[in-house]
Amino acid sequence: MSSVTITEVRNAKSLNTENTWFDVEINHPQHGWIPYALNPTDTDMTVDNSVLLSLIGSDYAAYVAPTAEEITAELAASVRGQRDFLLRREVDPIVGNPLRWTEFTDAKRAEWSQYRTDLLNLPTQSGFPNDVTWPTLPT
Repeated sequence: MSSVTITEVRNAKSLNTENTWFDVEINHPQHGWIPYALNPTDTDMTVDNSVLLSLIGSDYAAYVAPTAEEITAELAASVRGQRDFLLRREVDPIVGNPLRWTEFTDAKRAEWSQYRTDLLNLPTQSGFPNDVTWPTLPT
């Protein structure tokens, strides 16, 4: 892929204390103004990050560290996302399939129902989201 020459940037925002990672908008010659994540470890040289850094210069919004509340909220969302994935991948194909569900014994249905309930109740655990005990998948 050939290199794209960028001559304009705007709305740069530092994403770290070293001011080496940025969210920025670039004026792409084909696509116009588009968002771009400037990552110094990016090896794709379609856009030359060193050129972007020189265009940004000192014209960027300073990095603001997330608050403890923001970090906790992000972790909680991540745990809920993992939980939702497990519900879709492991639970729904079993409990949502009447043919499979009716083949189970009452004890096995109770195990799966409890597993589903335990997954749904993760956010009510006392250590959530920092200390979560994941339920065991029924066999």
